[in-house]
Amino acid sequence: MKSEIHPNYHSIKVVMTDGTEFTTRSTWGKEGDVMHLDIDPKSHPAWTGGQQQLLDRGGRLSRFQKKFSGFLKEDGKGESKGAAKSAQKSEKKAEKK
Repeated sequence: MKSEIHPNYHSIKVVMTDGTEFTTRSTWGKEGDVMHLDIDPKSHPAWTGGQQQLLDRGGRLSRFQKKFSGFLKEDGKGESKGAAKSAQKSEKKAEKK
C-alpha cells in the first residue's frame, strides 16, 4: 500500500445547534478541532416533522390552488370540463340504446 495517500483520520468534537457536544472521528480539520453545526436532526424540519409554510412567489401558488381547487371533490362540482363532456357523451349513448 502506498504511504501518504490517505487522509489523516482523527478525533474531533461536534457541537450541535442546541449546545450538546459529542466526539467522533473524521478527516475534517485537525486533531482536536471543533465543528459547529448550523443544521442538525434535532432542529431541522426534515427530521422533526415541523410545519413548513408555502410561500407564494409571483402568484404561482394561488394560480395552482385556483386551477386545482375542485380536483377530486366528491359532490361532482369539481369535475373538469373534459370529465363533464365524457360523462355527457356516455349518457347520450345510454339513451340511444
